[in-house]
Amino acid sequence: MPRKQRLRPHQVEAVDAVVRALGSPASGELADTAVRAQVIAPPGAGKSLIAVYAAQGLRAERVLVLVPTLDLLGQMVGVWRAGGRGGRLFGVCSEREKAAVGVRCTTDAGELAGWLAGEGRVTVFATYAAAGLGVLERAHAAGAGRWDLMVVDEAHRTAGGLGKPWAVVHDDRRLPAVRRLYMTATPRLWELPGLEGATGGAGQLVASMDDEEIFGPVVYRLTMSEAIERGLIAQYQVVCVDIADPQLSAVRLVGAEAFTDEVRGVRLAALQTAVLKTAAEHRLRRVLTFHHRTNEAEAFAGGLGRVAAALWEADAGSFAEPDAVWADWLCGEHRAVHRRQVLETFSAGLVEDAVMELCVLSSARVLGEGVDTAACDAVVFVDARGSTPDVVQAVGRALRMQPGEGKVASLVVPVFLELGEEPDEMLASRSYTHLVKVLTALRAHDAEAVEQLAVSQSPSRQAAAGGTAGGVVSGAAQGLLRFSTARDPVQLAAFIRARVLRPEGEYWRRGLQAAMAYAADHGHLRVPYGSTAPDGFALGVWIAKQRVAYRQGTLAEERVKELDAAGMVWSHLEVAFSEGLAAARGWAGEHGHLLAPTEATWQGYPVGIWLRDQRAAARRERAAQNGPDGGRASGKADSARRWGELEKIDPAWCPAWDIAWQRCFHLARTHVNGGGELPAGPGELVVQGEDLGRWAGTQRTVAVWDGLLPAQQWLLTQVLHLTPDDDQPQPGPAPSKTRAQMWAANLAAARQYHQREGHLNVPRQHVETVDGDDRALGVFIANCRARKQRLASERVRELSAVGMKWG
Repeated sequence: MPRKQRLRPHQVEAVDAVVRALGSPASGELADTAVRAQVIAPPGAGKSLIAVYAAQGLRAERVLVLVPTLDLLGQMVGVWRAGGRGGRLFGVCSEREKAAVGVRCTTDAGELAGWLAGEGRVTVFATYAAAGLGVLERAHAAGAGRWDLMVVDEAHRTAGGLGKPWAVVHDDRRLPAVRRLYMTATPRLWELPGLEGATGGAGQLVASMDDEEIFGPVVYRLTMSEAIERGLIAQYQVVCVDIADPQLSAVRLVGAEAFTDEVRGVRLAALQTAVLKTAAEHRLRRVLTFHHRTNEAEAFAGGLGRVAAALWEADAGSFAEPDAVWADWLCGEHRAVHRRQVLETFSAGLVEDAVMELCVLSSARVLGEGVDTAACDAVVFVDARGSTPDVVQAVGRALRMQPGEGKVASLVVPVFLELGEEPDEMLASRSYTHLVKVLTALRAHDAEAVEQLAVSQSPSRQAAAGGTAGGVVSGAAQGLLRFSTARDPVQLAAFIRARVLRPEGEYWRRGLQAAMAYAADHGHLRVPYGSTAPDGFALGVWIAKQRVAYRQGTLAEERVKELDAAGMVWSHLEVAFSEGLAAARGWAGEHGHLLAPTEATWQGYPVGIWLRDQRAAARRERAAQNGPDGGRASGKADSARRWGELEKIDPAWCPAWDIAWQRCFHLARTHVNGGGELPAGPGELVVQGEDLGRWAGTQRTVAVWDGLLPAQQWLLTQVLHLTPDDDQPQPGPAPSKTRAQMWAANLAAARQYHQREGHLNVPRQHVETVDGDDRALGVFIANCRARKQRLASERVRELSAVGMKWG
């Protein structure tokens, strides 16, 4: 009997849970479906040994062990032997791979059925490919019999879209087994959508083992955080290395130029330099670099020595000597024996009895599930263009360690920044695509830790602005996510939420980034409709669209939360006021006051109409406050704040008298204060379209002066030094007009007033001048309202057409 490898405490717990769940029915007992169970534990937690002891506890004589790759098959044979599994051991693979697997092998279903005949303990190791190709299925059809236990390692590979070719492993009619034990570190895998939609939502769940009818219940779960606390797997950190090379923009790296010799050469040199500098800074000794293409892995390893020599020559004290740097590469076409030899050299760090200070092993989609890389202390994602499962497995390579080793694994991600790109422009930047993929993969291992990164911390813009290279830790990312240049933790949290947990469309992410920057600069998100971000993004339009979607109930709840956190103002009235206030401020900046005529506009915004409406609302508010009940309490604070904002711009924005009078007074006062004199006659001084000479002369007439309020008379005498002309000769008898002519003249005055002011609420003392003819419009309007019942219906219609309100 081979010497057995002892279990650690967590493995004992897992074995007990499996044995309790699967029980120990007799091997010959048949059932409609197998008893099924799941064990979930991180990479390096010893799941394979758990399966060995579970088989022993279940007294399983006939065991089938399924793995995804040939490399893992050979490794699994060694684990079952080390765990004390005796009896006959066979492999379902070609005879030429016997040396790699270490057991008798076949791909002939009849031969396999013959080996399985008879009594006694027997264990068969096979890849999913063998199951999918039907070797095992045909063996059972030839009389191989039912398995006591089927162990499905890396079981997530059999779930969802990933597992369809291998669905036979779940089918008890095609592969009969009394019990099925599914084991994995990643029961749920997310993939980023190929095209990021505008409506947002979670990433696509491409593999899930939630269906208990297929996979059984989870009988034992060891989370990554628990495994780290118990010293079973390595603590880890994600190290993001900023690379700001003007020749390596994101456009060139993902566009048609990405595969040109020029771009590939510059990119390779920048990455080799970044890896060697990061290894020196973090004291890394065993580094795996993962590539998407085989020729790039080969080129990276082949040229690393030259870059190491150049760096050492420039700064010998900071880098390893070139002779102590070893680099090699692996791909799927290498024979298993060669791969094993290279991995052994990498782990030992010895080359011809010389100790290597740094070993770098480059590979392209070959170091897959379960491959033991415990000596590795860092993984560099030189290219994360592979699928999420590929990246997940790369993460798992770094987390393995020897019991009690206490290492900290580094997951290194290069970030190629655009020319002039600020570090906090993360939400919409294509520079972070690989980081997003790595964090998405890490979520499959440690969802809790990644989701904690999405919890906003206190802003640190000043710290970010002054950050320099050197692994500064940013707020929420402390201990897990490190950048060579510090990031604002608020921006980082939004980045995690919008691009990792719930991948969002680019338009949404650009808008959110611009909104957060606006809120940081202005202290609010009352963004004017016409506002644009510094990069030209139409932020005001974007904000307006989010409000429309919010009112219609179509804005996703998570987006509402993001905007709430940024300080969004959802009220349509509040937004409308903010937009109007911005236009009013702009108009006043140009004209010097807020006494705009109704037809006035500012950058296309109808500021004259808006100010007219604000005055009407303010006057209603004052009337209500002076009423018997003192007005309603609700809304008073908002109204006072709004009127206060306008008073800051122009204290006289809403006078108790006609706005046209106040506008002329303001312009006249400005002229006088500037050292000018008011002319005595019309046409001599016209400012902003107002004939100030005509206006001043009109105010001095007895008929107009007596109709003014005391406050207006005081302003004229004390500010403009105007007094009524008591010696003004009485006008001679005017040429007589017919009633129809007088009506037409008054109607013309009403029409002119309404076009200018937008209403016919004319103060009684107001005189309107039309083509040099002063008409007592206030008296006329008041009389018409009072005598409506006696007016001819035709005249009522004429006044109504002009804009008369009779109530």
